[in-house]
Amino acid sequence: MITVTIDPAVAEHVRLGLIEARHVIVRPASEALRAEIAALSAALRETHAGRELAQIEGLQPGRDLYKRMGIDPTRLRPSAEALLRRVLRGEEVPAVNALVDVGTLCSLDFLLPVGLHDLDAVRGALVLRRGRPIEMYEAIGKVYHSVEGRLVLADETGPCGSPTADSLRTMITPTTERCLMVIYAPSSLTPEQMTEYAQVATARMQRHSGGTLVGTAVIPS
Repeated sequence: MITVTIDPAVAEHVRLGLIEARHVIVRPASEALRAEIAALSAALRETHAGRELAQIEGLQPGRDLYKRMGIDPTRLRPSAEALLRRVLRGEEVPAVNALVDVGTLCSLDFLLPVGLHDLDAVRGALVLRRGRPIEMYEAIGKVYHSVEGRLVLADETGPCGSPTADSLRTMITPTTERCLMVIYAPSSLTPEQMTEYAQVATARMQRHSGGTLVGTAVIPS
């Protein structure tokens, strides 16, 4: 597997679930995958009807991750919370491709941020650390995303993702063959829970995008 580490300065706050696969097929999402996302969206709307986001217990781990880093999660939302907010407003989850849509399904299911990276666009090892002064990257669907003082995943070139947004540089495209899925969580989630999430994500990835599993990991384990 690709080497992924957590900077000691933030290690006590974070736990990551990692799934690496190769020979994946980036194709339009199947009707079955879109139906699974729609069914989960409907269930979430029914379960949380009339509730404020702050009242949804499942969002607390994602918020806790941000609070541990000194970030107000109501001002800069974890990607899973932003996604759930969209669903609860009755909006349809956009279809991108099977691989990205699997990440979306997992994020909605776990209510945790999920990142996806094309490993052929990653340079060297990856490290999760706190963003440096004026550090930023071009995010998917945005101009630039500032990561100064925030959690950021970076390779030898610089930042390439975070629990808030994936980067344009390492995004999944139709030519992607090797990918890494990253599940972001606070350290309060046990390694056993993260392992279970990684197993569920792996099964979904293989079912909908094919590919060969290189490996899974939870850090710290």
